[in-house]
Amino acid sequence: MKKECPECGELITGRADKRFCSDQCRSAYHNRVNGELTYFIRNVNTILRKNRRILELLNPDGKAKVHKSRLQERGFRFGYFTNEYITQSGNVYRFCYDHGYLPLDNDYYTLVIRQEYVE
Repeated sequence: MKKECPECGELITGRADKRFCSDQCRSAYHNRVNGELTYFIRNVNTILRKNRRILELLNPDGKAKVHKSRLQERGFRFGYFTNEYITQSGNVYRFCYDHGYLPLDNDYYTLVIRQEYVE
């Protein structure tokens, strides 16, 4: 039984369990199939890294208080964060890796650096 390459349609010669006619077709096939998911993940990671850099820039001493506008003017995206930490008093800190923020009144935010081991 003759098999066709799923990428280019050429007949496959060689081993019986061979799926592609060449390494180029195998790579092209997998890049095409996985490309959209990889693109989405890459974009989200880029946003998370940018958010972390902004928090790091505005918080050089480990704890700071900034207005929302200072974060926004640098391109901070509030919908993207890696994890949340809820304190015993119910405050919710959102983190981009090890740098976090806590919303306060009047559009201010407390910026912190997580010191303890992340679970």
